[in-house]
Amino acid sequence: MTTTHHPTSTATVEDIGYGRQFEGWYDRLFPWNESAAVTATRLSELHPEPAAGTVEFGVGTGRIAVPLARALGGAPVTGIDSSPEMLAALRAAGDDEEPAPVEAVLADIRTYTSQRTAGLVYCVCATLSMLLTPEDQRQAVARAAHLLVPGGRFVVETHNKPAVIASHEGRSRTSYFLPYPEPGTGLQTHSTLLPENDLWHCAHVWFDSDGTSRVGTELSRLTTPDEVDAYARAAGLVPQSRNADWLGTPYTEDAPMFVSTYVKPEAADTTTGPAGVPA
Repeated sequence: MTTTHHPTSTATVEDIGYGRQFEGWYDRLFPWNESAAVTATRLSELHPEPAAGTVEFGVGTGRIAVPLARALGGAPVTGIDSSPEMLAALRAAGDDEEPAPVEAVLADIRTYTSQRTAGLVYCVCATLSMLLTPEDQRQAVARAAHLLVPGGRFVVETHNKPAVIASHEGRSRTSYFLPYPEPGTGLQTHSTLLPENDLWHCAHVWFDSDGTSRVGTELSRLTTPDEVDAYARAAGLVPQSRNADWLGTPYTEDAPMFVSTYVKPEAADTTTGPAGVPA
């Protein structure tokens, strides 16, 4: 069964309100489908030591954490999120017949600390992009590195800046519609680039089959793979691989997302936090 606790750190948890906007329909946008299963399977393959622990930064409703925990044979997964609404949905994801061993933690991924280490820390579905400054993104990567055991892996999936910019075809604003498999459903997105800070604003309109619609907005900071690599190196991690998706497709600049993996060297000193981040 899922459990929830607050972090032992005294740091303030800054909730940007994402969960309040998308409460009740987030899983319509990001369904628990074959795509989630593929992601969970690949993460389980990348895990060097399931018994050492697993942490997801930005666990949301558990779309990846729950199937991953099951793929790992019930080894517990800790899910970090700053949204109480998302964590409430995660708690409801398990059932009596097949409880999900996911520990839900209300915390800020930039400052989260734990006495427990992990063999795998992952941050997917563009959670890293939700941090809006290079320093915030760097801090989150450093936190992940500090949690890892020597030989552990950090995995990031996030928006690919060159592809997002190219999709606007030289314009600052564009709109597009994505039909979903269920008849009468789809997502219309109004997209705006704010290049002075590498920011990307999206206003989403969800159309449901019963004729109703919902509106939610997102603000992200776009990064290149090289920029994330630099964060990782500063945190003492070594870049290992880069792909366009969870199927292992080779990365290209026109890929909408990228998946990068990093390893913590076996000889790493774990007595202090990396890159000047206190333990």
